[in-house]
Amino acid sequence: MHGTMESAAQLDVLRARATSLPLEQFDPGDPELFRTDTFWPYFDRLRREDPVHYCKDSMFGPYWSVTRYNDIMEIETNHSVFSSASSLGGITIRDIDPDLRRESFISMDPPRHAAQRKTVAPMFTPTHLDNLALNIRKRSAECLDNLPRGEVFDWVDQVSIELTTQMLAVLFDFPWEDRRKLTRWSDIATTIPGPDGLVATEDDRQAELTECAGYFARLWKERIAQPPKSDLLSMMAHGTATRDMDAKNFLGNLVLLIVGGNDTTRNTMSGSLLALSQHPEQYRKLRENPALLDSFVPEVIRWQTPLAHMRRTALADFEFRGRQIKKGDKVVMWYVSGNRDEEAIEKPYDFIIDRARPRKHLSFGFGIHRCVGLRLAELQLKIIWEEILKRFDHIDVVGEPKRVYSSFVKGLETLPVKIAA
Repeated sequence: MHGTMESAAQLDVLRARATSLPLEQFDPGDPELFRTDTFWPYFDRLRREDPVHYCKDSMFGPYWSVTRYNDIMEIETNHSVFSSASSLGGITIRDIDPDLRRESFISMDPPRHAAQRKTVAPMFTPTHLDNLALNIRKRSAECLDNLPRGEVFDWVDQVSIELTTQMLAVLFDFPWEDRRKLTRWSDIATTIPGPDGLVATEDDRQAELTECAGYFARLWKERIAQPPKSDLLSMMAHGTATRDMDAKNFLGNLVLLIVGGNDTTRNTMSGSLLALSQHPEQYRKLRENPALLDSFVPEVIRWQTPLAHMRRTALADFEFRGRQIKKGDKVVMWYVSGNRDEEAIEKPYDFIIDRARPRKHLSFGFGIHRCVGLRLAELQLKIIWEEILKRFDHIDVVGEPKRVYSSFVKGLETLPVKIAA
């Protein structure tokens, strides 16, 4: 089924399984549920009946699912029991071969985590974001002005990917003509190898990531030889906590920054247009009052939840909500479920662009691992929509999106749209 489009009747059947399937057979991390957008009733039922759920068998091995908003926050902040360390498997439901594990600051526990994170934090200060805003606006305007009118095109490729890739190239001071390599490496880093995937085998995936490492190693040598500059690579090359990273830590942090800068913004950029097309009254409200962008942006980030989960590994036996989690167990915090938790968020299944507390969501994580670039992601979304509203009365979604086969990256591969001539 991977890669096909389903009928409405087929999707209804797939969703209905969530009510009839025994809880012990639930595998909410099955990527097929996300590709078909049929996972919602599974998490609804888990929040109600089994909020800390154990899946004995899946394509990713056994794992716990934590599905309620407040429980996720509790796991997220308990670093003494729940570890992010790459040496234990890292931050996603999919275990990586121990020989291939690469440390990044998101897959480190305190205190090492803070030192490496601080190295890149200056990129996201208010002053630096003000400077980046000029660049983002210029590139957004150029991108939108070059879009075709009166014909169907793919919003993901021509807008979401193009703009986020341009932004990544700016952040890394990456060779402009090669910028689409960044998109490719981001997709490769998170893809599940298989016959219908981006790569057929894990070896193919590793070969492309090795190419990524080699390309950046050349740029790194250039940065070391130059005085410090304000791009991410220079910051790491000259930072005391990062300049002596080993090769695996170097590639780990690169992949983290590429995926973080690519997937979250790109998928929310696509998801924002889809959400407005599915909620025309909210689209109308936004056109009539563009000042609502300040609350629209965090609401659409909650709505989309561009990364569906983060994972931790238990460092000790631990009782949580009456369940016995064992040392070494994999614990998956489902942000996508927490963002639809009725006990934490009022009317969570309603898309409300003037929501009173739109920043109450888990899309960026919580605590010390909260996304370092979250303000930049919000800024990019705000600017692109300011520029869209200036230019276009309406952008019509004219077909079903194709969704990513992944229970980690919650995104759209394609979204056919049309702008009136």
